[in-house]
Amino acid sequence: MRRFDAAGAGLVPGQTVRARVTAHQPWGVSVVIPGHEGIGASVDAAVIDSPSGNPRALPEEYPPVGAEVDAVVQQLRRYTSPAWARLSLRSQDLECFQWGCDFCDTPVVLSPGGDGVTLDVRSADGPGSTAIVAHRECLAIRLHTRSLEPARIRSVGRKP
Repeated sequence: MRRFDAAGAGLVPGQTVRARVTAHQPWGVSVVIPGHEGIGASVDAAVIDSPSGNPRALPEEYPPVGAEVDAVVQQLRRYTSPAWARLSLRSQDLECFQWGCDFCDTPVVLSPGGDGVTLDVRSADGPGSTAIVAHRECLAIRLHTRSLEPARIRSVGRKP
C-alpha cells in the first residue's frame, strides 16, 4: 500500500513556514514550502493582506512570483492525493492564528502558546488522513477519565 498522506507530516495548522510564490492565479497564488516539496500549497486571495482595503487582495497586490514570504498553515488536506496545504499571508494570522474547534465550534488559538491542538486521524487500512482541531480542554474532557492522555493533552507542546 502506498501512503501519500505521509507527505507534509511535519506540518500542523497554526505553524509558521516560509513559502515561495510560484505562480499567480485568479483565486490567489500557488506556492511551494521549502522542505515540503512533496505537497501542493496555495494561498487564497482572501487571506492575503490587501493594502487597498479590499476583502480579497487584488492580483496586483499578490506577492511577486519568486518571492519568499512568511505564511501560516491554515489547513492540511491529506485525504486524497496529492496532499495539499492552504496557507495564510494575513499579518493578523501570522501574529495569532485562530480556527474553529471541531468539538465546540468556537475559535481556538493554534499559534504557539495558544489553547489549541491538532490530531491526525489515520487508518491502518489505507491511505488518507484528516486533521482535527480542538481546544485542549474540549479534547481532554472527551477522553476516558482513567487514561493518562487528558493530562498529556493539557501539557503537550508547552514548556514545563
